[in-house]
Amino acid sequence: MDYNGSKVEYCGKLWGKVLNFVDMFIGEYRYLIDEKKRISIPAKFRRILGKGAVLTRGLDGCLFLYPKKEWEKLAQKLGSLPLGKADARGFVRIMLAGAMEVSFDNLGRILIPDYLKKYANLLKKTVIVGLYDHIEIWSEDKWEKYRSRAESEVGDIAERLSDLGV
Repeated sequence: MDYNGSKVEYCGKLWGKVLNFVDMFIGEYRYLIDEKKRISIPAKFRRILGKGAVLTRGLDGCLFLYPKKEWEKLAQKLGSLPLGKADARGFVRIMLAGAMEVSFDNLGRILIPDYLKKYANLLKKTVIVGLYDHIEIWSEDKWEKYRSRAESEVGDIAERLSDLGV
């Protein structure tokens, strides 16, 4: 075996593709929103997102940022929900009506419109969280409260999720 890095690195890249690490959002990053309502997206996330993405209202008071391909899959599922159910109509309206395509400037920033900034209570300090197929954008205060509560309940959550095969 060659341990100078070339074969080991190549093997790691292949293994990453097998496990789909290459196209996975993971990690937690802290950024500031500038005075023009722009926020930087981590470079490794931008590589996965490509030239643009879709930003919308998320759950628990954050924003969701999806690659266009993943957004199309989600929008298709949302579009197939029964319109006769009030909960379905409401959820579809919140997710789709609040969505907008965003593109990156030459510094890797996206513009967050006022209505989404207000929805997520984004002031200055933010946390960008990678969650497998999408990104969440949180106000730092909300994220810290949410994370702290979830960490204190992680054992109970894991036990409940075991019924789902996790």
